[in-house]
Amino acid sequence: MIRRSVREWDYIPIEEPGPGSFSRAAADRIVECAAAVRSAGLDGERILVNHPKKLRAQQVVGVIAADDVTLEILPKIDGDESDAAARRSLVHMLAAVFDLDIVEGGLTDLGWQRDDLLEILIRLFCDRLFEALHRGLPRRYVPHENDLAALRGRLDVKRQFTVLAASPQRLACRFDELSADTPLNQIMKAAVTKLAKVARAPENQRRLAELSFAFADIAAVPAKALPWDQVVIDRTNRSWAQLLSLAKLLLGERFQTTSSGDARGFSLLFEMNKLFEEFVGRSLARALVGTGFEVRLQGPRGYALADLQTGQNRFATKPDITIASRGAPLLVIDTKWKRLKGAIDDPKYGVGQADVYQMMAYAHVYQCERLLLLYPHHAGLGSEAAGLTCVHQINGTSDSRIAVGTLSLSNPKAAIGQLRDLLSVDELGFHPTRSVAA
Repeated sequence: MIRRSVREWDYIPIEEPGPGSFSRAAADRIVECAAAVRSAGLDGERILVNHPKKLRAQQVVGVIAADDVTLEILPKIDGDESDAAARRSLVHMLAAVFDLDIVEGGLTDLGWQRDDLLEILIRLFCDRLFEALHRGLPRRYVPHENDLAALRGRLDVKRQFTVLAASPQRLACRFDELSADTPLNQIMKAAVTKLAKVARAPENQRRLAELSFAFADIAAVPAKALPWDQVVIDRTNRSWAQLLSLAKLLLGERFQTTSSGDARGFSLLFEMNKLFEEFVGRSLARALVGTGFEVRLQGPRGYALADLQTGQNRFATKPDITIASRGAPLLVIDTKWKRLKGAIDDPKYGVGQADVYQMMAYAHVYQCERLLLLYPHHAGLGSEAAGLTCVHQINGTSDSRIAVGTLSLSNPKAAIGQLRDLLSVDELGFHPTRSVAA
């Protein structure tokens, strides 16, 4: 089994001697699997660039597995951290986005150093599923219609006197039966079945084989036909809510890209710009609980121009994150999964001119005086700590400000506190967190 790890935007050499290279045949299998990804607007070239002597990862992280070769692409978090630390940070980001309550003590025995991201997520799923199954499979009453010799439930009068009019010995019955063959369990079985085909770690393979027996009597539903909208989470099965979130992650029901394909390939990939945006948005929502402020991702929708002749709006705008009060935007945030430069290298910190123009358009369209460009922090910024980097006033306005800030992801669990501190900085002139209890 060939297994390689690489950071986003970095290279893996091909046909070069050494533990970090690929053979041409192995590289071709990985490229073929990446090329099969079509969902979420991705294509193979946005995942990997195939040069004659090397593969270059793009701004997509996760795992691509094909035949006996696996490529793991990890994010560049704070620069010089180990692969194990990058995996841990990425898992905590995913936990925040998918509302997973991960207890740190339960992660200590995971193979952060020896296993890749996919094997770690499979292990988490297996652990949670075993815990839930110790309390038994969730069941619910499922409606049935059947023609029986004796009445069960209630009589279907219409069917009895039409279809069964010539067969009075049969009764058209409608009844509810307590069953474990529910939409929730069908999704769990689909996840176990899929993961059993792609797990490489012997311990994961063993645990998935055991779990498959627990779901032996549950109907096998194709992944594309899984009844996600029929799942009901209530007081009887609330403990399965996080398992459902994990299944959504592993079966590709969210913004990340999965490629089902055939048995030859599997991918679980995340566009880091989207993951960073949603992580920040979810963390902000938790940071502002109890303040009365609203956090909205991808909105509200607005328009930059209106046609003078027709009055029709043109050039839609949709900020990454908006903090509002009673529907009025007070702070517009755009997240950028890019590496800022230090002040010594560039007094503008590497902020793009187009990004500044975009924020100025938001200020006008949403009549909002406070705007923030938020980037991931990294060790290359030197002694500068995560937080507010600089604040600029928009010329020609009374007090409209565009701020640039960074968020450290080396410990994603601390993001809520970082964001509270960032929003409370006097230079930004925006203090939504003052009413937050310490």
